[in-house]
Amino acid sequence: AVVSTQSVHYGRDLKGYWKFLGIEDGDVFVKHSVKNVQYNKNTKTFTVSVKDLVKGEEYSQEFDRVIVASGHFSTPHVPTFPGIESFNGRVLHAHDFRNAREFTGKRCLLIGSSYSAEDIGLQLYKFGAKNVTMSWRTQPMGFHWPETMKEEQLLIKVDGNTCYFKNGHVEDFDSIILCTGYRHNFPFMAPEHRLEATNIFNLPNLYRNIQWFGTSKGTMDADGRLFYLGMTDQFYTYTMFMMQGLWTAQVIKGIISPPSREKCVADIAKNLAINASLSSYNSQIDNQAEYMETLRKETHHPISWQGAAEMFKGWEQDKHDEILTYRDKTHKNMFTGLVSPLLKMPWAKLLDDSLETYIGMEYIEQ
Repeated sequence: AVVSTQSVHYGRDLKGYWKFLGIEDGDVFVKHSVKNVQYNKNTKTFTVSVKDLVKGEEYSQEFDRVIVASGHFSTPHVPTFPGIESFNGRVLHAHDFRNAREFTGKRCLLIGSSYSAEDIGLQLYKFGAKNVTMSWRTQPMGFHWPETMKEEQLLIKVDGNTCYFKNGHVEDFDSIILCTGYRHNFPFMAPEHRLEATNIFNLPNLYRNIQWFGTSKGTMDADGRLFYLGMTDQFYTYTMFMMQGLWTAQVIKGIISPPSREKCVADIAKNLAINASLSSYNSQIDNQAEYMETLRKETHHPISWQGAAEMFKGWEQDKHDEILTYRDKTHKNMFTGLVSPLLKMPWAKLLDDSLETYIGMEYIEQ
């Protein structure tokens, strides 16, 4: 197995897990960058070319299966707007956002209307930005924002510090933060086996959002030997990654036998069409809960996460009830029944975000 360069730090953390499973260090390579993956239909094997980042050497190896699990939140999607290159202030992507204190007293424009814009916008408010405007393309988030936060339609052009919006609004800003998401980017994969997708809940070319079938123009099959993990939009995150990994392992070991190619392709098309109906967070959560239950049943995993869906919905509703206090809410562990403790200080007033302070904070047991 090769852990690519993007995953070096995770590889170190996972070493203990590998040892727990009895996997020798020599069987897993870290500090290697994957350069190219090619599939040979005649031999039904993959040629994987890598570079050893310590020795500086490049070499290739043959593999029977390839699992792409490098994530899709590392390559920023950076749109452009007329005049933005001459903006008289800082322009950055959310990927490069580190500390809200940099923007204290600043007039901040955020491009985007999803989790990054919501989270960074609240951080800016919390640490004293003069005002925060969030520009939306498809639809506004619609929360009950505090007085110095608001939403505007899409930015259409920039002239110096002046920004012009689709609805005719004009305003000056000191900083622009692009909360515009990330691109699925796998340059090491051959084009015919490369996943091209946006951040959606049901993906093209992937049966169960995992196993590759060449259904899009310019793509080719890999005889069921190529898998992508963790590539959808997500509520369940690590729990879903675990279930996808278990499903993949059982397919490789022959415990799960996927249906015919015709049925897999039909299922991919059916789920792609469902994306259009996932317009609310409730429908998105229900769709992924159903997906998780499908993986659970097919892997015969003994634990169901059905109760998590109601927790996710409650969390979303808390944000719509009061965006400034939803982080102060507590939730019940669906396995132990224990309720998480309450912070003694509201999140909006907690100005020390260090790990030490977070761990050492006083809580109120319930």
